[in-house]
Amino acid sequence: MENAREKMVIGATPDQCYAVAASFEEYPFWAQDIKEVAITSRDSSGRPVEVTYRAGAFGRTTSYTLRYDYSGAPKVLSWVQISGDITSKLDGSYTFESDDLNQTQVTYELAVELAVPIPGFVKRRAEVRIVHAALRDLKDRVESVVGTGSSVSK
Repeated sequence: MENAREKMVIGATPDQCYAVAASFEEYPFWAQDIKEVAITSRDSSGRPVEVTYRAGAFGRTTSYTLRYDYSGAPKVLSWVQISGDITSKLDGSYTFESDDLNQTQVTYELAVELAVPIPGFVKRRAEVRIVHAALRDLKDRVESVVGTGSSVSK
């Protein structure tokens, strides 16, 4: 299993960052590798609990289902993989921290285990790219929403 972690400062409040990160249905519009999202179950508050994704990864299309945990919300949004075709583990989290109301340090952590063996250097390069792209795409989306004054549903 490999673990990757990266931090990035986003020009928005932690709540604004969390709202975008938790709007899974919107991911295909702004997350570069996400092609489709299907909410397969919700909690009693209407929040998505199980979400199935179709994404581009490792040079092919992959599908996986994540189960989200809101116990740390809105400071932390975490998930575990419950099924996948090329990954056996894709567990991670976003953590939103701020000392300044208009800037948030977002930490993205991801633990990946592949169901099929690939060379270690290829896997590490892909993990770094996934984590960096996830943060970069989130930053671009949050800052564009905040900049236009648009609202994001949670």
